[in-house]
Amino acid sequence: MMNIRQPQKYIPAVFALITIIGYGLLLPFTGFYWDDWPFAWSARFLGPSEFNASFAPFRPFLGPIFYFTTSLVPPVPMYWQTFALVIRFILGISAWWTFKQIWPERPRIALIAAFFILIFPGYSQHWVAFTHINQELIPFIFYLLSFGFTFKALRAEKPTAYIIIALLLQICGIFPTEYFFGIEGLRFLFLFSIFQGNPIQRFTKTLKVWWPYLLIWALNAAWLIYYYKFGQYASYTITATQSFTLLSLLQSALDALWKAGFYVWIQVLSLTFTSLPAPASLLTLGLVALSFAFLTPYLKNLAQENDTEATPAISLILIGILGILLGRLPSLAAGLPLTLQSSYDRFMISMMIGGSLFLLGVIELLFKSNRIKTYIFALIIALGIGQQFFNANIFRRDWENQRDIYWQMTWRMPALKPNTILLTHQMPIDYETDASFTAPINWTYAPNYTRSDVPYLMLYTEKRIGGSTLPALEPNIPIRFIYRTVPFYGNTSQAVVIYMPKGGCLRVLDPSQGDAETYSRLPAVLTDAIPLSDPSRIVTNAEPAATPMFFSEPKHEWCYYFAKAELAQQIGDYQKVISLGKEAASLGYQPTDQNEWLVFIKAHALTGDLSTAESLSTAALAKDVREVRRGICSTWKQIYAQSPARDKNEIKQILLTFECSPQ
Repeated sequence: MMNIRQPQKYIPAVFALITIIGYGLLLPFTGFYWDDWPFAWSARFLGPSEFNASFAPFRPFLGPIFYFTTSLVPPVPMYWQTFALVIRFILGISAWWTFKQIWPERPRIALIAAFFILIFPGYSQHWVAFTHINQELIPFIFYLLSFGFTFKALRAEKPTAYIIIALLLQICGIFPTEYFFGIEGLRFLFLFSIFQGNPIQRFTKTLKVWWPYLLIWALNAAWLIYYYKFGQYASYTITATQSFTLLSLLQSALDALWKAGFYVWIQVLSLTFTSLPAPASLLTLGLVALSFAFLTPYLKNLAQENDTEATPAISLILIGILGILLGRLPSLAAGLPLTLQSSYDRFMISMMIGGSLFLLGVIELLFKSNRIKTYIFALIIALGIGQQFFNANIFRRDWENQRDIYWQMTWRMPALKPNTILLTHQMPIDYETDASFTAPINWTYAPNYTRSDVPYLMLYTEKRIGGSTLPALEPNIPIRFIYRTVPFYGNTSQAVVIYMPKGGCLRVLDPSQGDAETYSRLPAVLTDAIPLSDPSRIVTNAEPAATPMFFSEPKHEWCYYFAKAELAQQIGDYQKVISLGKEAASLGYQPTDQNEWLVFIKAHALTGDLSTAESLSTAALAKDVREVRRGICSTWKQIYAQSPARDKNEIKQILLTFECSPQ
């Protein structure tokens, strides 16, 4: 048991404990997200060296970081989530060491600032581990340590080695990604804040120390200008300066200050109170309370070891404000929004230092009692822990949703012919794009892939239609798509259109089944693709059938029986469709989307059981007449067309009963 009466001795252990509680409690239930998938697929099938070529057109200095880490860590979700925990701990310790170099006479301030950075609640992207460890966290650690070695050099008898280390770390922090382009100004502010004298003397002293770092910064600026304007930089497009007005810049500045300096620290209260009594919210608030109960006595004992110099509250606030604004510069220049609880809050990482120091300065300015400040610091850290746990639960649910999607894909499509495009307008999931889905689809359906053309591609028509990748939803249009460094070649006539509604099951849309009419209420970017759908590209009798990687098979509930029934319908095995429907009903499973009854209605009717088909149709219409009527009518029209002459009069009467237009 940790002895809180010796707080200094156990500081690394407290960093480890906060890291585990904030980021690690749901670690076994999280996985890959967003760009993690293409990166992991590339590491698995193309090898670590591929990242150097992959990043050459944009962020070329990021490739070596990916090469190094992927050479160490296999592309397995659990390994990368664990690695993220280690990197996060190193980040916290690095911040602590750096702030101790800047403020050696203020160890309490240095520690609290590092705790704030460790749990900074504005940055929710920790669990997109494969991407953000390499793209942001490791360069950020380099930059933090560069600051630290700069100040270590100031107090060293032989500073040259430390200056060289600081410059090398600056290069490793600023060149891999443009995220940290603005925070070099913090080094100047830190230096200016510690020097004595009048402003001119302090500026002169600061510039004397800062000029080598300024030179590196200028070289990086020149590099970015070259790559953006004259090179082959294929990342974000810089927005022209004249597109900003003074008012828009002021609004962006105030937005960044409000979010990074104030709101992110308490947003967990807003998120949880508005979703009570959801279990996740109750667990989050409980974790906040437990963390506060642990941290308070520890920080009380720490507060007894007073800083030997007064806290420069105003200086912290000013550095914090400028740090937030400098951190916002790169994303603002790219015209990208700063929205919380989305992938865009990754830009908060460059505002971590500014946001943490600003809040710390405000607390130090407003409260003089160490006892009160202790309670506030403990509460702020506890709220940060709660926010990160809340975020972890979002990613846990996303991982479960991914599992359901990939298993439903393989239940419905046991294998796919090479060069198949999966088309849909979007998927009901937050953190994955069509490029994200392309990697696991290839991993699933081509597990023995060796370097060649990519065999499968997913495209979101909502985003791609009319662009160079998907010019139009018309037959026989060649499709070429470069996936990282390997190409996909296909054709719009080699497509399978899929659809997965929120709360419903994944389905293959088939023009021969009347799906264009059934789903005509959906967006045109989906329904216009249905005529392109060719279910014959699904290999229905594959042995062995494809199985998703990293996901254990979920319990067989309604969507399993629906997927297998739709597959059986595709091969004309209507008795199996009926058998699957009866088994699902016997287990108490029913659809939430009434259109999922259509496959069973058709099977009963075409095997001569018109009475059951009519009963199922009536029940579906009773539950959701608006959404299901088109599908019911379309299905019965197909039944009429495919039924023997002896049944046609009865089917005509059923069509009239359901108020369906005649043939």
